[in-house]
Amino acid sequence: MARNENQFTPGWVAARAVAADPDRGYPAARSRPRRILHDLQPSSPNAADFPRTDWAASTRRALAAAPNDAFGVGDPRGRPELRRSLAEYLSRARGVRADPERIIVCSGFAHGLQLLAQVLDGPVGMEAYCLDFHRDILQDSGLPTVPIPVDDRGARVSELPGTDARAVLLTPAHQYPTGGPLHPERRAAVVDWIRSTGALLLEDDYDGEFRYDRQPVGALQSLDPDRVVYLGSASKSLSPALRLGWMVLPEPWLPKVLSAKGSREMWVSTVEQLTLADFLASGSYDRHLRRTRATYRRRRDLLVRTLARHAPHIRISGIAAGLHAVLELPDGTEESTLRAARRECLALDGLRPYRHPGSAMPPRDGLVIGYGTPADHAFGPALEALCRVLPGP
Repeated sequence: MARNENQFTPGWVAARAVAADPDRGYPAARSRPRRILHDLQPSSPNAADFPRTDWAASTRRALAAAPNDAFGVGDPRGRPELRRSLAEYLSRARGVRADPERIIVCSGFAHGLQLLAQVLDGPVGMEAYCLDFHRDILQDSGLPTVPIPVDDRGARVSELPGTDARAVLLTPAHQYPTGGPLHPERRAAVVDWIRSTGALLLEDDYDGEFRYDRQPVGALQSLDPDRVVYLGSASKSLSPALRLGWMVLPEPWLPKVLSAKGSREMWVSTVEQLTLADFLASGSYDRHLRRTRATYRRRRDLLVRTLARHAPHIRISGIAAGLHAVLELPDGTEESTLRAARRECLALDGLRPYRHPGSAMPPRDGLVIGYGTPADHAFGPALEALCRVLPGP
């Protein structure tokens, strides 16, 4: 049975996300060292890159310009200033067909998924390698999850017609965690599927702004905005501490999700909404992304060069976009590698815990390496520690 709005309290969210990413709920520590000297945990930006000066300037401008009603009871849709700024940015940068009236602001991706879980009906398809916390959110709301196999072309959506799924959650721009965009033929195929079945597609665009080797892959939502829910957040581009996310919803789903969220804003700070609206409209967000994209590309390139020099037998994948890479390990070596990492006080993730327990896909041994997290001075030593723990050829 789905929870009502009063059951989805901040405390419940925090309890579910213990030892996990505070926004997206990445897998909790299964083999973390008690003392972390080298941090290569995936899916977090470098905290030192947060644009404090520009953010403070946007806060000052936003507060000075804010109408009096901004300091009253919050609208559960989100501030109109932010919804207008998001509509313009998402249309320009991600190709999303976004009207401000179809945007609902939420407290990060996990919160958005919790709200959707309250209004969905029936099983939800998920990529066979995905985030366990996302499965928990859906299953705790009474929604069975159906694993969809993934390969180097993304989710094998051709298998959806053989399931009873009424919705599917995908990471089409950069499959998490294995990497790679959803192939164009499969993008078209999944749109055909949702149109023919009346199902809903939930698009997790978790790091769509960070693409390095080719032009960004546009949002899948643009192919059918009446059957796709687009979800994004500021957790990768700015900081998970901001607690800011958004959904672009098909028109018929707006009242359902608003009813699930409640009659007033209880989740997202009005001041931070106004600040992000100014940050987007002033161009500060674009400038910040250009700076950090260059930084993360340099780190990605250093990771690739270091492995080529010290561990050429280790295949690396998923590097065209995002803040993480997957290192493929010989069969049977993942656990021993994680034990070696603990001895080095090196924090990283194994690949196996991302596998949906109901998947028919055989488990793969690997490491999920985050190259966004360490401070600049700590990145080189972290790569040295990584090379020390990798299995030999």
